[in-house]
Amino acid sequence: MAIYKRVLLKLSGESLMGAQKYGLSTDVLNQYAAQIATAASQGVQIGIVIGGGNIFRGLSGVSKGFDRVKGDQMGMLATVINSLALQGALEGAGARAKVLTSIRMEPVGELYSKAKALELLQQGYVVIIAGGTGNPYFTTDTASALRGVEIEAEVLLKGTRVDGVYTADPEKDPTAVKFSSITFDEVYERKLKVMDLTAFTMCKENDLPIIVFDMDTQGNLQKVLDGDPIGTTVSNR
Repeated sequence: MAIYKRVLLKLSGESLMGAQKYGLSTDVLNQYAAQIATAASQGVQIGIVIGGGNIFRGLSGVSKGFDRVKGDQMGMLATVINSLALQGALEGAGARAKVLTSIRMEPVGELYSKAKALELLQQGYVVIIAGGTGNPYFTTDTASALRGVEIEAEVLLKGTRVDGVYTADPEKDPTAVKFSSITFDEVYERKLKVMDLTAFTMCKENDLPIIVFDMDTQGNLQKVLDGDPIGTTVSNR
């Protein structure tokens, strides 16, 4: 039984590639959608923010000659593509889903507002908030922290390809040890990478805990919602 009533789920764009080097994997999309639809059917209110790195990342564009603002705007549009793809997968899995966009682009999606997001969540829709913050120089990590605070989520769930926060990069350091829980201050002191600093500080200052977990393992989302001790919890206490 889920212990959370309302959550913000952050998904990385890179995860949506699956084994591909670019674009969208329908297998990953459908696997994610099945997990999310199951949780939504139990009454959990779910807001989602997705990155766009599987299609275009603003910072990488700068290194190739793009203006940073234009690059970030292209990245925002990439998140809209991913959001529409997830909406379709969720509807295919039997869930009701809506895409709200941070910049006006009807009929692709309705313009985001806190009131509209809460209205849809309370009606049982999975609400996918696309377009980042709508501003350049901010990541989708920051967008997820901002939207999580705005919709009054109880927790920010960061679904990744790793199963938590470690003392070092586990792919590079075989001696790295996973934390079951850690405070925001300890993450600062150890200089660990959980989210970008702006996002992380917003969560700390607004007392929004973060759970980092492996979304690629089927059933893990339900386990996190049920309070099972998987992943790593980052909080003020």
